[in-house]
Formats: sequence, structure tokens, C-alpha cells
Amino acid sequence: MQRIIQWLKQAEAKLDEWGPGAWIAAMILAFVLCWPLGLAILAYMIWSGRMFCCRKRRGWHADAERARPTGNAVFDDYRTETLRRLEEEQSAFEGFLDRLRKAKDQAEFDQFMAERRNGQSGEPQSA
Repeated sequence: MQRIIQWLKQAEAKLDEWGPGAWIAAMILAFVLCWPLGLAILAYMIWSGRMFCCRKRRGWHADAERARPTGNAVFDDYRTETLRRLEEEQSAFEGFLDRLRKAKDQAEFDQFMAERRNGQSGEPQSA
């Protein structure tokens, strides 16, 4: 019994490592092979929160890992500063992407309005 529990824990860790797609694939495979097993995996996924909040759970885990001090004050300061800088760069890059999307949308809209003013509706004319 102990070996089965150990094997299940290893399988759970491996599926978590591979991500939510692996859980879904395992569930589908279990349904194909033996539907009660598939149902059990589905129930476990819902009960454990893997079905709906994998991304949120993974983010929380990453935040918890980041907050843990290593005992080396210089490294902890360096890590904190680097993470802060990377978060600022990510925020700036996301802002750049938003401005880029907005500029592209504006250019497409301006082109549409120019074509409309010139009488070109973009629809093929019937001959």
C-alpha cells in the first residue's frame, strides 16, 4: 500500500510539473481505459483546485519562493533589486505593447475612414 501511495505522489508531482494539459490528458486517457478512474481523476482535479486555478496557484507558489530569505544578505538584496527592476521592465514593456496595439488600431481605423471617404467600401463591385 505504501508503494502505491508513493507512486501516486510521484505521478502527481510529475503531472504538476508538466502543467494542466498533462492533467487533462491523464483524465481523458483514464476515461478511455476505465471510466471510474477517469471520474476519480476529475473529482481529484476539482477537489484539489487543479481544474480551475492552476495559474493562480503557480503564481502564489512563485511569490512564496521569492519571499524566502536565503541567509545571505547581499544576495537577498541583489535578488530583491533584480526582481524589482524586472517587474518595472515588464510593466514598461506591457505599456509599450498596449501603445503599439492602440497605434495599429488607430492606423487601421484611419485607413478605413480614408477608404470610406474616397468611396471605396472594400466590397467587390458586381460586374
